[in-house]
Amino acid sequence: MATTGTAAVATGTSTVKRKPVFVKVEQLKPGTTGHTLTVKVIEANIVVPVTRKTRPASSLSRPSQPSRIVECLIGDETGCILFTARNDQVDLMKPGATVILRNSRIDMFKGTMRLGVDKWGRIEATGAASFTVKEDNNLSLVEYELINVGGDQ
Repeated sequence: MATTGTAAVATGTSTVKRKPVFVKVEQLKPGTTGHTLTVKVIEANIVVPVTRKTRPASSLSRPSQPSRIVECLIGDETGCILFTARNDQVDLMKPGATVILRNSRIDMFKGTMRLGVDKWGRIEATGAASFTVKEDNNLSLVEYELINVGGDQ
């Protein structure tokens, strides 16, 4: 099985990485993915974990540990949005920190937008940003409704 490096040599082509396109918070739309943003963390609130029914322990399963979930209000000079940080991401999302979110996606929760980074994305700590967060434009306060457009009504 060839790796990407040897496949590029074998075919004579080289892979060129794209430069990330940074977007602003106000440009985020429901159902979109692949966003790269530089944001400040305004506040972080711990979400009480939901207790799940325990599964019977087997010799192959590892003991389940409770997942850590924190809802953070993040933003830039154009607006703010709620971000759901999970497990290891929680350590980076401290109030006052400036982070770069790479390959983030918009999740819908009860008709409102939430930003998230899954296993395909990355959160990087960066130097302090020079902008002031525009807190009066909170995109998570806008409620969306799914409307099916078509002749089958």
